[in-house]
Amino acid sequence: MDLDELAEGLESMILEDAKKVFSETVIEYAYNPRNVGVINNADGVGKLTGTCGDTVQISIRVENSKITKSMFISDGCGTSIACGSMLTEMIKDKTIEEALMINSNDLLRSLDGLPEEYVHCTVLAVNVLQAAIDDYKKKFT
Repeated sequence: MDLDELAEGLESMILEDAKKVFSETVIEYAYNPRNVGVINNADGVGKLTGTCGDTVQISIRVENSKITKSMFISDGCGTSIACGSMLTEMIKDKTIEEALMINSNDLLRSLDGLPEEYVHCTVLAVNVLQAAIDDYKKKFT
């Protein structure tokens, strides 16, 4: 067995284990995250480190009071990545007020649930969004 075959086998085993614990949506957003990166000269940026040690940053671009672009980066686990990814999708084309209404339960539902020990990742992502919006408001209101 060569190294590539070994790596593929290990990846398959890890994915099968993940499917026992996480929804297909969480796995999809963790393995294929959307909106990864940083917006240069963003209108608002939030960055926080959660109690688990994961750090998430969200940057937003706002035009006519609507979030037209959002991106995130995280040094955290797959669940933090899935949360940042899903949340940046959820806020696209929302007004600031609409984005502020999104809570961790909304994010949890969008991900089709999480095991209890990972729910804190939804709280972290929503708090980071709040920080990005606060940063935007300080600059532009």
